[in-house]
Amino acid sequence: MNILNRLENEFNIKREFLQNTVNLLDEGNTIPFIARYRKELTGSLDDQVLRELSERLSYLRNLDETREKYRESIQNSGALTPEICSALENAETLAALEDIYRPFRPKRRTRATIAVEKGLQPLADLIFAQNIKTSAINIAADFINEEKGVFTAEDALSGGKDIIAEVISDNAKHRAYIRKIYQDKAYLSSVAADPEKQSVYEMYYEFRESVKKIAGHRVLAVNRGEKEEFLKVKIEAPDEDIINVLNSKLNLNNIFTREIIEEVLRDSYKRLIQPSIEREIRNELTEKSEEGAIKVFGANLKQLLLQPPVKNKTVIALDPGIRTGCKVAVLDGAGKPLDTAVIYPVSHGEKTLEQAKITLKKLIETYNADILAIGNGTASRETEAFAAEVIKQTTRKTYYAIVNEAGASVYSASKLGAEEFPNYDVTLRSAVSIGRRLQDPLAELVKIDPKSIGVGQYQHDMNQKKWSETLAGIVEACVNTVGVDLNTASPALLSYVAGISAAVAKNILTYREENGIFTDRKQLLKVKKLGP
Repeated sequence: MNILNRLENEFNIKREFLQNTVNLLDEGNTIPFIARYRKELTGSLDDQVLRELSERLSYLRNLDETREKYRESIQNSGALTPEICSALENAETLAALEDIYRPFRPKRRTRATIAVEKGLQPLADLIFAQNIKTSAINIAADFINEEKGVFTAEDALSGGKDIIAEVISDNAKHRAYIRKIYQDKAYLSSVAADPEKQSVYEMYYEFRESVKKIAGHRVLAVNRGEKEEFLKVKIEAPDEDIINVLNSKLNLNNIFTREIIEEVLRDSYKRLIQPSIEREIRNELTEKSEEGAIKVFGANLKQLLLQPPVKNKTVIALDPGIRTGCKVAVLDGAGKPLDTAVIYPVSHGEKTLEQAKITLKKLIETYNADILAIGNGTASRETEAFAAEVIKQTTRKTYYAIVNEAGASVYSASKLGAEEFPNYDVTLRSAVSIGRRLQDPLAELVKIDPKSIGVGQYQHDMNQKKWSETLAGIVEACVNTVGVDLNTASPALLSYVAGISAAVAKNILTYREENGIFTDRKQLLKVKKLGP
């Protein structure tokens, strides 16, 4: 397959730009880097198209490698024919390649391989070719061989049936037809493993939906319910219709073999084909659902990261809590902590509540606070009501905002959090993070693993490698869309700039500490490991 021709047709990209893009990807350049700094080579392709192109390129290359591997394997077995060669060349999906290679795949010991070892292949060939003029049991009697464990004609016939069943199962055309029927007409259904047992999956205790139309989030929910042993899941297909069509395809016109082959066909479908196709369809549904979920995660993450910052405002951050109190951090306009406190505005009595009001009011007036940033976790509503009441009592014009605190606790207990605030308790680090999220969401959220930011469901059920790569790419794209302030950006934020590694980001920080703020971008040329 000519991969470049295929990509040119699918993406409608000029050949020159396509070749340049593939070269850049092969050289290890990241997608945000290519999108921003190599526009003249790619024809200004955006990062979304580049990402899709990269994924498709990987798939087509994998397809070609698999095709070549299977061709070589079949050739080594001496079974390669022009027809098989053509079928391999024309296969456009990995599933189609698997169907073609199935009869030649080295098999574990099956009922069919055992029957072949007993010398029953010729009997199976005679029956399947409908090339007999007497009852099959009479022909089978000629294959009795006690040394090989074939003691009766019934034993021989049974072994012959097992061989035919596997031949039918391995037929690529049969599988392609059945797979299409499943994709168009099958249903995904689930029932309760234990109807008496209550769970969050009760809406799936009697569930049935078309494979063609089912929403991805329902597939993931059913999968998780099955994994946690609350649900029994299966694919329902029009089995009798499939068997009848396969019967007609085999053109059964010999009265001595018709009944036997019909019986074998039913056995082949139920025992070999159906479980295999069901696994394929379940995997296909899961993969599509994961891709859809990852896109939703990505869109949510992008929206979160690109929230407008609240610049040059003094912020008092409140991390709500009941038992351990509400952690407070005062931050200047650049996000530098000025003061911290712990107050108890919720469920600790009237006296403690009054003291909390006095403390917060004093902090607002002392530091001329502009905004209170309140985390949306436990006791957030109570803390919001408390903050609103305190604001009414101050002479300073102050506002409050509710801030999503997902992942703040992860950051506060991380190595990076400890490096930034070695003298702070983890709970106070969390309050600082909440305040900084309001001041500059992007700069603060890049310090947290995207998985911990809480941008979607079922993240633990995803293909973790693909999910991590996608979310990391989105963070990188957002950082490069917005840009960074050289004089305030943390190493975590700098390392997301296309072309800058974690080591170079640290070198920028070192240069900044030793030489003061940057006044000209050309000064970057003096930073170690950062070239033109």
